[in-house]
Amino acid sequence: MIRNSKLIVALDTDKLEVAGQLINKLSPIVKIFKVGSQLFTACGSEAVRLVAGKGARVFLDLKFCDIPHTVARAVKSARDLGAYMLTVHTLGGREMLKAAVKAAGPDGPIILGVTLLTSLDKKDLEGFGIKELVLNEVISLAKMAKEEGLNGIICSPREIGPIRKSLGEDLVIVTPGIRPKDYISDDQKRTMQAKEAIAAGADYLVVGRPITQAVDPLKAAKKIIDEIS
Repeated sequence: MIRNSKLIVALDTDKLEVAGQLINKLSPIVKIFKVGSQLFTACGSEAVRLVAGKGARVFLDLKFCDIPHTVARAVKSARDLGAYMLTVHTLGGREMLKAAVKAAGPDGPIILGVTLLTSLDKKDLEGFGIKELVLNEVISLAKMAKEEGLNGIICSPREIGPIRKSLGEDLVIVTPGIRPKDYISDDQKRTMQAKEAIAAGADYLVVGRPITQAVDPLKAAKKIIDEIS
């Protein structure tokens, strides 16, 4: 991994100008930026080109989940755009995951399977009719992702340790839900501090509001990098 690449900053805005300002402030120390559904829906491929144009890498987090053919075409488009990593939703099933891997090709982007969103908890799963514990469900989905050839997964920091124990060290783990000490959790329910997540075995940490909404985003990002270095 490139230096300081353990930290991925989420550009959660719908304005290209704001995204550009954040990249300009942070790119001296942050080398990967996440383009999610908010920014991509508002600005499209220009958002991806903006990040690449600043010399940074793009984590395209659109959580593709559709029929296999549609997801394969979306992955190919993301590959052609130059995405460094992208997400598909494991709940799309095995055939969809296989199609995504095939479309990416051996030199394509890192494909990450989303397990369960960090905004969900046991009560939410029960509402879906899923009786498994959150951890058991996440491990099951992560195992399926690995079996179908995905490079890694997205999971909450609280599931990192058990997933490493069950599935080994060769699976890339990217975790959102990172919150500094004394920072409010917002809509995240399964959170952890940065140094704890790295110690548990995370490869990359995705951080948004604690950095992008800070009075001094560069200082906030540097604090997290210092914490995990």
